[in-house]
Amino acid sequence: MCVVCGCSTPAGTDLDFGANAARVSVPGMSAERAIRLEADVLGANDRVARANRAHFEAHRVAAYNLVSSPGSGKTTLLVATIQALQRERPALPLAVIEGDQQTSNDADRIRACGAPAVQVNTGKGCHLDAPMVAAAFERLHDGLGGTGSLLLIENVGNLVCPAMWDLGERAKVAILSVTEGEDKPLKYPDMFAAARLMVLTKTDLLPHVDFDVAKCIDYARRVNPSIEVLLLSSKTGQGMDAWLEWLQDDGRAVIGQAGAGACA
Repeated sequence: MCVVCGCSTPAGTDLDFGANAARVSVPGMSAERAIRLEADVLGANDRVARANRAHFEAHRVAAYNLVSSPGSGKTTLLVATIQALQRERPALPLAVIEGDQQTSNDADRIRACGAPAVQVNTGKGCHLDAPMVAAAFERLHDGLGGTGSLLLIENVGNLVCPAMWDLGERAKVAILSVTEGEDKPLKYPDMFAAARLMVLTKTDLLPHVDFDVAKCIDYARRVNPSIEVLLLSSKTGQGMDAWLEWLQDDGRAVIGQAGAGACA
């Protein structure tokens, strides 16, 4: 048995530090204590997440949590989404919460499109949490709600930590670019298990990269048999109609026909 993590890996082979009951190894901390600490922290977060969800529903806000590794194209997809909705559903209120460790670069890109955005800088934090989203939504509240609106939350680029943090969203959307590798759903199963939708981005690059779309979808459905999948290129616009349709169909119970246009 490994004296570090308690796993049963034979000497001289691979190490699995996630094989104990806590599924994580913290130096100086037992698995039991790690489980208790996680339960306390996530419990406090989940109470705020439930309040966020109730607040969003009461104000007819459909909120989606976009999660991915850095460089997947989340912000580019948001810009393309905002521009398309401004053309096709101009009366639909929408806003963005941007999460990063530092800078307001992404929020500035969103604001340049004419959509309200709040930047949340997490410092050393590797994910957004429900209290951060609650504080950000307070700053957006005047422009959202009442008639049905869309809130897109761009989480910190990270395929690990954001999986376990409920923000009060309707769904997590996992963004995976074809430049990253089709085995990501197997390497980071918690994220893809938590997501309702996987969007494969940068598909215009498929002729130039070694990426097996069918394998990627198969791997994602091994960890989450019910996950939905869309293929999309923000650059060419391929797949954008399907993405907009998904957002509007899923959020219809909340946002209804507000600002209905060609895409409704």
